[in-house]
Amino acid sequence: MTKYHTIVVGGGPAGMMAAGQAAGLGANTVLLEKETAPGRKLRITGKGRCNLTNIAPLPEFIEHFGENGRFLRQAFNKFFSPDLVDFLKEMEVTIMTERGGRVFPENEDAQAVTDAMIQWVKLQGVSIRTKSPVGKLLVDHDSIMGVRIGDNELHADTVIIATGGMSYPATGSTGDGYRLAQSVGHTVVPVRPALVPLITAGSVAPRLQGLSLKNIRVRVYIDGKKRLEDFGEMLFTHFGLSGPIILTLSGAIVDAMREKKNVSLSIDLKPALDESKLDARLLRDLDTYGKRQFHTLLKGLLPKKLIPVCCDLIGISSEKINNQISAAERRKLRAWLKDFRFDINGHRQIKEAIVTAGGVDIREVNPRTMESLLIKGLFFAGEVLDVNGDTGGYNLQAAFSTGWLAGQSAVHLKKR
Repeated sequence: MTKYHTIVVGGGPAGMMAAGQAAGLGANTVLLEKETAPGRKLRITGKGRCNLTNIAPLPEFIEHFGENGRFLRQAFNKFFSPDLVDFLKEMEVTIMTERGGRVFPENEDAQAVTDAMIQWVKLQGVSIRTKSPVGKLLVDHDSIMGVRIGDNELHADTVIIATGGMSYPATGSTGDGYRLAQSVGHTVVPVRPALVPLITAGSVAPRLQGLSLKNIRVRVYIDGKKRLEDFGEMLFTHFGLSGPIILTLSGAIVDAMREKKNVSLSIDLKPALDESKLDARLLRDLDTYGKRQFHTLLKGLLPKKLIPVCCDLIGISSEKINNQISAAERRKLRAWLKDFRFDINGHRQIKEAIVTAGGVDIREVNPRTMESLLIKGLFFAGEVLDVNGDTGGYNLQAAFSTGWLAGQSAVHLKKR
C-alpha cells in the first residue's frame, strides 16, 4: 500500500495546476493520468493555438458562465487572468492579446504550453503516473481514504478529481469523474454538449461550406420567440453552422432541443444598417448600377459565394437588369439581408463539443475551497464541475483557477 497526502485524478490543465500547487506547498502528491501522457486535451485547445484566458474584468468574465458563474467568484478572486499570465511568464511562456480580449501564447503553440506545464509539475515534485485509470474512490465514514487502480490501492488524506468532461474522448475525457462522484453520493447534472456546432435543415449551409461571415448578428428563436442574440463571426460547414458566435449560442439551443422545442436562427447580414438606411442604400445602388445585372449589385453587398444562394432564396435572377427590379423585389432583398433564416435540426455529438455542460452539482461543492460538502477531503476542479462558459478563453481560465484553489485547499486541510 502506498500513502500520499494528495492524489490528483486527471492530468489536464486543472489537474496539473492542482497537483503542482499541492506539491509546491510540501504535500506528497501523485498525479494519475489514464492516458500515456498528461495534457492531451490542452495540446489541441484553441485549434492548437491555446486560448489561455481573457482580459475581461471579473464581473464581465463571470457573466460568460451564465447562472452558475457566481460559483467561480472565489476561485477567480484567488487566481485570475493576471495571475495566470504571471505564472506563465515565470515558465518563460510569453503571451499576446487578440481582439475580444483573448489571450494566447505568443508562439501560438499549445504543445509548448503543455510541455511547460508538465515540466513545472515535475519541478514541484509531483509523481506522475500514466496509464493509471481510477476505478473506485475509497471512502470511510464520509471521509476520503484514497483510490483504487485495478487491484492496487493508493491511500491519501485528500483526493482531487479533475478528469474533465466528455468532449474529445480521444484525449481521455470520457466522463470518469461523473461516475466516481456519483459512486460516493454526489449529484451529477445531466451532461450535454456545450460550445458545439449546429446542424441545419436543407441544403443551403452545405452550399456555403467554408464561407466565414464577420461582423454579423445572429438571433435565436425558440418556439417562434426571440430568446438570445450575439454579434461576431460564424462559419458554414457541410452539416450546418459553426464559428465563435454559433458555439456561444449553442448551449441554450441544445437545452431547448432537449425539451423538444422548435429552434430557428436568423442572420442579420447588415447589422450596422436599420431597415430604412438599408432601403436607402439599395435604392442608391439600384440607381447607380441600373443598366447592369443584379449580381453586380450584390457584389457590393455579399461575399461571392453567397450571391447565387441569395438569388435562389429571394427568387430574383442574377441576370436581371437592376432598373427592372420592382419595389416588391427590393423589399424582399432587404428583408432577406436582415433575416437570413435557418431551421436547426440538431447539433453535433458531445465528442465534438469544445466543452461539456452539466457535471458535478456545484451546490454540493464549497466554492471557497472546491471541497465536497459530502465527503471530507474530496475536491473537484475543472470541467467535471457543472460550470461552463463561452468560447474566448473563459473555460481554460476556470480550469486553472479551480485547480489552483483545489490544490491549495487540499494542503491546507491537513493543517486544520
